[in-house]
Amino acid sequence: MGLIEFLTPGAILIMGGLLAGLLPARLRPWAGVALPVLGFAHLLTLDKGLVQTVVLFGQELTPVRVDGLSLVFGYVFFIAAILGGIYSLRVRDGVQVVAALTYVGSAVGAIFAGDLVTLFVYWELTAVTSVFLVWAGRTERSRRAGMRYLVIQVGSGVILLAGVILHFVDTGSLDFVKLIGDDGRLAAASFGVLLVFLAFGIKCAFPLLHNWLQDSYPESTPTGTLYLSIFTTKLAVYALARGYPGTGALIVIGAIMTAFPIFFAVIENDLRRVLTYSLNNQLGFMVVGIGIGTELALNGSAAYAFANIIFEGLLFMAMGAVLLRTGTCLGSELGGLYK
Repeated sequence: MGLIEFLTPGAILIMGGLLAGLLPARLRPWAGVALPVLGFAHLLTLDKGLVQTVVLFGQELTPVRVDGLSLVFGYVFFIAAILGGIYSLRVRDGVQVVAALTYVGSAVGAIFAGDLVTLFVYWELTAVTSVFLVWAGRTERSRRAGMRYLVIQVGSGVILLAGVILHFVDTGSLDFVKLIGDDGRLAAASFGVLLVFLAFGIKCAFPLLHNWLQDSYPESTPTGTLYLSIFTTKLAVYALARGYPGTGALIVIGAIMTAFPIFFAVIENDLRRVLTYSLNNQLGFMVVGIGIGTELALNGSAAYAFANIIFEGLLFMAMGAVLLRTGTCLGSELGGLYK
């Protein structure tokens, strides 16, 4: 097995992203385009069904698993990363370039993880790398929002780790496969499986666990908000589709998600915050499909996630352009443009 097949598809972005900070300022933005293109090319060389394992501390781990579900998310993550890199060509800030590339690479690595330990590592990496996109706003509000965001995201990882440990004690398995029983009842699940579900729910912005989304994303830079809107919550959607298909509770949770954010969106003045409520609403449809759990419903959720990454990203691009040209995203200060 060649080294290229052993590397997770996100490795090029993570390693290249760290080195991108050493490039001259005028070349850094081009790394944001070139590295996702190289990563996508790497992904296209991997055969569907590839499973790459390693043994660590006596446990067999699967850092790379390529199947239909991971490929769907892998393709759209790279497409979005390439488009995001083009959108960010004006950015010379090394912090944003490095953070964006390593963040995307970590998210990609997570969706190709075949075991829960590898998933946890990338899960936490997405938290640590993405917070710098919030802090890149370089305001007091962004600094405070970034700290709250980091606490929530790292907390999600700690809960995930606790759940993985308890699940391993119960079953002796670290495989990232369907964790819920065929009956789809959370009430019958082990405590470890419930903790993993909670960790996924935090990152997916379930009702009452969602405030970090509206709190942090609008405080980032125009390009930082774009990247944030794409990868964190869609990684959670992928994780739910992998681990909890057919979980009845997700139908109720998703239905609530589709409804309640709209009431907040219509009274919100900050148009980027309006879009975060819209994002929350769109996630609900995906969650409902995963909860239904049939092949058609799961395909629909994956397809909707694919489409949403493109059109929601475009909406955040548009708002970023407004912010860049006018200096504000407050509807009350945009005159007739807000309509």
